[in-house]
Amino acid sequence: MPFQHICITGGLGFIGSHLVRLALTRWPGVRVTNLDLITYAGNEANLADCCGRPEYRFVRGDVRKPADALAALDGCDAVIHLAAESHVDRSILASDDFMTTNILGTHVMLEAARKVGVRRFLYVSTDEVYGSLPEPLAADEQYPLRPRSPYAASKTAADLLVQTYVTTHDFPALITRSSNNFGPYQYPEKLIPLFVTNLLEGRKVPLYGDGLNVRDWIYVTDHCEALAVVLERGRVGEVYNLGGGRGRTNREICDRLLAGLGKGESSIEYVADRPGHDRRYALNCDKIGRELGWQPTHSFEQALTATIEWYRTRRDWWEPIKSGAYKAYYEQQYGSRAKRSS
Repeated sequence: MPFQHICITGGLGFIGSHLVRLALTRWPGVRVTNLDLITYAGNEANLADCCGRPEYRFVRGDVRKPADALAALDGCDAVIHLAAESHVDRSILASDDFMTTNILGTHVMLEAARKVGVRRFLYVSTDEVYGSLPEPLAADEQYPLRPRSPYAASKTAADLLVQTYVTTHDFPALITRSSNNFGPYQYPEKLIPLFVTNLLEGRKVPLYGDGLNVRDWIYVTDHCEALAVVLERGRVGEVYNLGGGRGRTNREICDRLLAGLGKGESSIEYVADRPGHDRRYALNCDKIGRELGWQPTHSFEQALTATIEWYRTRRDWWEPIKSGAYKAYYEQQYGSRAKRSS
């Protein structure tokens, strides 16, 4: 491992906590600093098993504040920048935090990383920068960027900003664009944990529109393995798509979850579609396989079964989350949108 000290931003979030845990096991002896503000989706319980390890350091701070960024990067020679506001629905309701965290925060981290002289900066982007694709297209890394939501626009702006630092400052940055993640510790506003936990509570699941919007899915541990490979061996200045390899409709995901939890169609509540809902995402991930030899190791079916079981046995993790502010958000988002039962 060519790095001695890695800073991971957003390390108390869903993907970030898996990545911190992977880093501590994959690279023995490497120090890991986690910079996290602990917003609603950050959870100290996600890394309770890492606290007290001498090679792990937690810095509570804001990526939008230069002093916090510099404090976290002290002594670091690599950065994986994950910290972001990431929920499309929330970006439609109120986009201010998305613009400041995702764009300004990335700028602050880039500047801090330049000052301390890191040797690699990996920016974690999203397939949503490509926008909605018609059949049978799959976006490769050269496909035009056409974001269609405030969230996607904020990630696209940051993505392009990172690219300008490579060109203008000869900055050692790389970019990954991943498809939808799922797995343990995912905040239950996203489709899979939302549906699983609702079903475990005996509640209906809110399915947007006709349920035929298509997404590609990647298990979170596969995604983190890919990030590690790109950090280790990716070419500076390059973009790498990361995906699971097959698109599935939201209705197909819903049906699999219903079957996995012994529920029927009566547990579906169709709700009015969200504004500008992208119809189909699709990634061509040949490049990372060809250049770096990475491919997912978990089948979707295997990973989904493991995810359902994790939420089934970890009510202690998600039940406290689904109260208070979460209930208010859920009612605001879905309460008035039910259109019919099925």
